[in-house]
Amino acid sequence: MCGRFTQYSSAEVYAELFGITTDLSSKPHFNITPGNDILACRISPAGGKELVPLHWGLVPSWSKGPDKRFSMINARAETVAVKPAYRAPFRHHRCLIPADGFYEWHQENGKQPYYIHRVDDKPMVFAGLWDHWDEGEGDHMQSCTIIVCEANKLMRPIHERMPVILNAEVFDDWLRSDDSASMQALLQPYTGTDIEMYPVSREVNYPKNNYARLLERI
Repeated sequence: MCGRFTQYSSAEVYAELFGITTDLSSKPHFNITPGNDILACRISPAGGKELVPLHWGLVPSWSKGPDKRFSMINARAETVAVKPAYRAPFRHHRCLIPADGFYEWHQENGKQPYYIHRVDDKPMVFAGLWDHWDEGEGDHMQSCTIIVCEANKLMRPIHERMPVILNAEVFDDWLRSDDSASMQALLQPYTGTDIEMYPVSREVNYPKNNYARLLERI
């Protein structure tokens, strides 16, 4: 799964990844937790790409609204095309979620956090879905989820799942394609050799902690 990640680069850096410009301003986040607003790239109503803030934790358009009983921060790649909460967004509302890295935990005399990132410290990009919920009386929310798949060789020693990491050459297809089968085929464990992981302080276990020291190798 993916339950914590980082977005500490500027909105301009993320926009450049997708070949667009933005007037958004953003603060560095070193410990994003479910329920936070995150930056994501999607197709705008005008048909272009846009970088927008979305609530992390999908709220389906047909639901009664946010429900803390259910966690929709992650969607499993194997069932994303058929699960009621995700099948419509998978067809029509795919998005790209930039991340400078993410955390995962392993049982080692307690839960030991690890940080996973690109070795060149450039952002990676997760496959995501978004949806718009509107109560009809002024209460509305735009939200998203990160798609997760089986872990690759790097991640497998600490966890069985990982976020789907997409390469730049498929960004536009992911956002625009009408071929659901081809998009499903993209939801595979990352095969690149340009990411690494290392243990970090257990200070990251506390959502209120949000500073660069969390990324230091221990």
